[in-house]
Amino acid sequence: MVIMTQTNISKPGTQKMRRDVVGGKRGNGHFFQKIGRKVRRPNPGRVRNGISDQTLTSAAGLVPFGTFIRNQGVDAELSAFFGGMKTGRSVVYTMPSQIRLLIDAGAAGESRVFGLEHLSSDPLFVHLSGGTVPSIDTVYRDLDRFDGPHLLALEHLMARHGMWKRRLRNSAAPIHLDIDTTVEPLFGSQEGARVGYNPRYHGRPSYHPIIARVAETRTCVGALLRPGDSSFGDDDASFVRHVTRRVHDVLGHGQALRVRIDKSGDCAAIMNALQDEHAVFVTKARLTPDLASAVFAHKNWRTVLLDEENKPLRQVAELSFARDEWNKNALSVRVIALRTREPVSGGEAFLWPGLEYSAKVFLTNDFDSAADAIAREYEDRAGIEPMIDELKRELGIGAVPTDSFDANQAMLLIKLLAYNLVRRFVDAQFPHLSAWRLSWLRRALFCVPGRFLRSGHRYYLRLPPGCALNPLLN
Repeated sequence: MVIMTQTNISKPGTQKMRRDVVGGKRGNGHFFQKIGRKVRRPNPGRVRNGISDQTLTSAAGLVPFGTFIRNQGVDAELSAFFGGMKTGRSVVYTMPSQIRLLIDAGAAGESRVFGLEHLSSDPLFVHLSGGTVPSIDTVYRDLDRFDGPHLLALEHLMARHGMWKRRLRNSAAPIHLDIDTTVEPLFGSQEGARVGYNPRYHGRPSYHPIIARVAETRTCVGALLRPGDSSFGDDDASFVRHVTRRVHDVLGHGQALRVRIDKSGDCAAIMNALQDEHAVFVTKARLTPDLASAVFAHKNWRTVLLDEENKPLRQVAELSFARDEWNKNALSVRVIALRTREPVSGGEAFLWPGLEYSAKVFLTNDFDSAADAIAREYEDRAGIEPMIDELKRELGIGAVPTDSFDANQAMLLIKLLAYNLVRRFVDAQFPHLSAWRLSWLRRALFCVPGRFLRSGHRYYLRLPPGCALNPLLN
């Protein structure tokens, strides 16, 4: 047994210089310092207004993005799945064009339907919209057209573009599917807005959607909008089974799929569904009184990490424990307890008076891996929480457009589809930027200034020198 010792290692300085990517210039502070010159801000009042230029755009990145997703067949898929939702000679704005409009708006930074009022002044956005941007009332009415079958088709399309066979099958390592829920507080009388778990706005009606992501691609592969009084449990076993089977189908032969869920996954129906789909589950256990007593009474702890004074810092143990529902469902579950003095967060319990250990318990059907490896594998699941936060901040999945539950679910799925397409675009064209959050991807690749010109019956886009899009367009 190898016991690691924790040592204090100075962390290198974080380098977040991104000017080279977005076309900026490096600072000349050292040169100014040598010649004894201070920076002096000019008088902005001396800048005169020139002639207005109707060719200026603030979303030049929509051109390579639109070209990419068109080549991926997205436009054809939208026409095949949703072309029949609006028919007739009087139709101006077809449903596929409306969905593409909202995808472009999300990529350009407008996560709400009302944001179209701003984008309608951008000549490039208007051109890509077909020459006219619809009124927001038209978009609201079109979102209300979504029903059960079309929502299923939209969710399937969103998930398909979140699973990249090239990336997933080329990996010999296991693929991780993370499933989590989030709360969307509501401040109106929307359909399905009900009072339930809401850690920030107690007693406030909300929605309670489920989000599933593949950790290796950082994309969404499943989503379900639910009323606010829904809790993750037996009723969601079918959703978990469906998403697990969906991801399993794109993996290579013999490639392992490992599913990580928080303590909501401590449910016999969910674990049974995952086991039936030949997936390895790693979930956090609900620390019920009987389980807490078993952890407290356990004596045989194995040290896996020492501190600087050679005292145990992290210890694991395997418990002989089973819930009655596991026995009823013939579930074979491995119970792993972790106690540590490391700084942790997220539902830890302090069971031993006078000791600094906090305890967590994990459940899995993996009986071969080391206990500490299972615990650390679950801790890597924390990546889904920043992703949900990114979806809320940058794409506004917490902002619902209408009073209709189906329309709100449609908007959620369109935003997630836009997120997956952006990630796919970046992975294919700018892999060196794949670690960036959506806020910085917008600055570098989408919300880029340019001139949109027409000459000789052809359209041209001029970009600033040093722009990351220049090599791609050329």
